[in-house]
Amino acid sequence: MADYTPLLNGVDHPATICAKPPRIASLDVFRGLCVFLMMLVDYGGSIFPIIAHSPWNGLHLADFVMPFFLFIAGVSLALVYKKVTNRAEATWKAVFKALKLFLLGVLLQGGYFHGVTSLTFGVDIERIRWFGILQRIALGYIVAALCEIWLSRQTWDEVGFFKSYYWHWCVIFSLSAIYAGLLYGLYVPDWEFKALTPTSMRPSSDSFVYLVKCSVRGDLGPACNSAGMIDRFILGVDHLYLKPVYRNLKECNLSADGEVPESSPSWCHAPFDPEGILSSLTAAVTCIIGLQYGHILAHIEDHKGRLNAWSLFSVSIFVLGSFLAFIGIPVNKSLYTISYMLITSASAGITFCALYLLIDVYGYRCITSVLEWMGIHSLSIFVLVTSNLAIIAIQGLYWSDPENNIVHWVITRFLHK
Repeated sequence: MADYTPLLNGVDHPATICAKPPRIASLDVFRGLCVFLMMLVDYGGSIFPIIAHSPWNGLHLADFVMPFFLFIAGVSLALVYKKVTNRAEATWKAVFKALKLFLLGVLLQGGYFHGVTSLTFGVDIERIRWFGILQRIALGYIVAALCEIWLSRQTWDEVGFFKSYYWHWCVIFSLSAIYAGLLYGLYVPDWEFKALTPTSMRPSSDSFVYLVKCSVRGDLGPACNSAGMIDRFILGVDHLYLKPVYRNLKECNLSADGEVPESSPSWCHAPFDPEGILSSLTAAVTCIIGLQYGHILAHIEDHKGRLNAWSLFSVSIFVLGSFLAFIGIPVNKSLYTISYMLITSASAGITFCALYLLIDVYGYRCITSVLEWMGIHSLSIFVLVTSNLAIIAIQGLYWSDPENNIVHWVITRFLHK
């Protein structure tokens, strides 16, 4: 199999030797599928709540999107860094790329853009959100890239799959152990925060102090988990996501206009970041797992060998994740629990197997051409979707009054019924 070199926009491209070898189309299709699912759940979740994120424990369609992005980033890294001649140079390039991705994420999801219902923009630096989707991918990317650059042994044929990447598995187990130790071992005291009064849309000076009673250790509920405590302590409560999905729990009694009533528990008013610091550890593990799938793609030449190895790997980690869920470790996207990480990684592996079989083995490339195009231009599409630039451009065309535009009509007609 030919070597791969990275191109712009995160696309992996085979290096030319004599003639250009065929690219692995299923990689682009899988990436395009991730973008399509992201758009589907973002714009369709309000209409069909069953595909939106699970309020806390459980799995909905939207909960597969982030792990799928991380998985395919890991697969691609195995091809990009199949042969590293200068580790220091490769490290600086990886760090620079991750930094650019992180800063782009801060711009897109830090609060600078105000959504499709507003033509304004700008963010108070004291309330900017530091973590988000691209930031999480950037962190997973750099961890997996450093593993591949510094902890790989270029002796696949001599020592085999596991031994060649022995240190990768050490990193996987270490990150998982640190995550579990902090999630279950840290003591969470009572805490308080300031928020706008529920019935007021006045300036932020008109705030109310809420007290959340915890004094527990190892709690995995939305109010008293250690992941939220770590984010509040390091990032600050004002830099977290203001509308966490757990507000859709029945305890919070969320109104039709998205407001949390005063009678709801105090934690329902609190911000919480589903892409926070602690959960980034297990998110990085997903990227490293994807890296192992990429190793199989890079080093095993025949289709049958690849599919057998991927299938065995996927079934194994799915069984392990299901077992952990069975013994009481919840499947939770907001906390990115180990059971969630294993089950969604296995699901990504199974999906990739199916796409590889359909496209690269049987050659049904035409039926997935749109997804392939979306995968090749995934970052550009992500920017347009996340920033709502495309919708804002359409919304900027109105009749007489700014509210007389097609975007406002769709929102009032379908989303605010």
